[in-house]
Amino acid sequence: MNDAMTDTLSETGGELLAGQPLRVVERDGVRYTLLGTAHVSAASVQAVEQAIGSGQYDAVAVELDPQRLQALTNPDALAQLDLIEVIRKNRIALFAANLALAAYQRRLAEQLGIEPGAELKRAVTLAQEHGLPVHLIDRDVGLTFRRASQRLGFFGKLKLVAGLGAGLFSSEDVGEDEIEKLKQGDMLESSFGEFASESPELYESIIGERDRYMATRLREERSDGQRNVLAVVGAGHLAGLARYLETDTEAPDLLRQELESVPKKRNIPWITLTILAVVLAGIGVGFWKGGMDMGAHMLAIWALYTGGLAGIGALLAGSHPLSILTAIVVAPFKPFRLSIPTGAFSALVETRLRRPAYADFLQLRDDAQTLKGWYRNRVTRIVLTFMLTNIGSMLGLWLTGFTVYGKLV
Repeated sequence: MNDAMTDTLSETGGELLAGQPLRVVERDGVRYTLLGTAHVSAASVQAVEQAIGSGQYDAVAVELDPQRLQALTNPDALAQLDLIEVIRKNRIALFAANLALAAYQRRLAEQLGIEPGAELKRAVTLAQEHGLPVHLIDRDVGLTFRRASQRLGFFGKLKLVAGLGAGLFSSEDVGEDEIEKLKQGDMLESSFGEFASESPELYESIIGERDRYMATRLREERSDGQRNVLAVVGAGHLAGLARYLETDTEAPDLLRQELESVPKKRNIPWITLTILAVVLAGIGVGFWKGGMDMGAHMLAIWALYTGGLAGIGALLAGSHPLSILTAIVVAPFKPFRLSIPTGAFSALVETRLRRPAYADFLQLRDDAQTLKGWYRNRVTRIVLTFMLTNIGSMLGLWLTGFTVYGKLV
């Protein structure tokens, strides 16, 4: 292996990319020019145009996965989404996270006058116009979210949801400090706010792992006809990407599979099971010591709290009356379906009764920026139905547990 790395521009076309963060790595007969960009900078777009227009490169790699590329190049992609399938496969939380990212990007675009990721989109377009192979080297955003979530504990996940919620409903301008960090950082990291930098587990998933993943994909995409590859990535990935590209020795296909895997954990909801045990024990003791009246009273408390608060959650989401009724009826049967959230049932009913129109999908990114828009748009209202019903059901479970425990003591 012949490896070399430099920060200079002398070997990459003189002043071609002057002023842009740059690394060059030579490996296995291929020269990789890693161009660090700011996802909200017109200068980065110009640098990409100059680099590809120079004719020095025979392939272009970009910090995108197929899903994000589709979102950049096909605004109508969301209109093809099957919400019922999303709910059935329990991916609505991931869908909400994508909405948060889209809303954050739209706020940046309106504030700065440039679409976030414009330089990546331009790199793909120009490469295709010049007949150059395009390599999408970033990991699927869904995999990144799932691996990040798996690293976090209960309270870490709550912070994650809170950070995404802030991104969903905030309508304020992005602060200057945040914009400056974004110019040197990463779009996914910025969308999570300060929590990303404060959480080593989250930071490793959305930054460190992706540095290594993109280095692996560059090695994996190497072909005999490609000697000079331009890789366009966010400036925050530059150092890590160059380091892994230079030093990794593991077979790229095996390493990629490792970084794409989401190990199946036995997600045993101990807290939920403990509360359920208390509740069921309390109901049993009620029947044993107090007879039918006491037992029936305990069951009534369970149904009232879980079903009632789930129904209130659906009501607060502006759900259809039958969706609210579904939440009320289904929530008390939680012990028989631990892996299926109550919100999934009410969201499915809401989707059936108020199927989103094409216009709802077209307005999705705009409506997701305001609370009023979330209630107006049928797509986001389904997400609200799912989230608020689950929150109500969870609160009902906890309240029942404390109430029954108090009666037993």
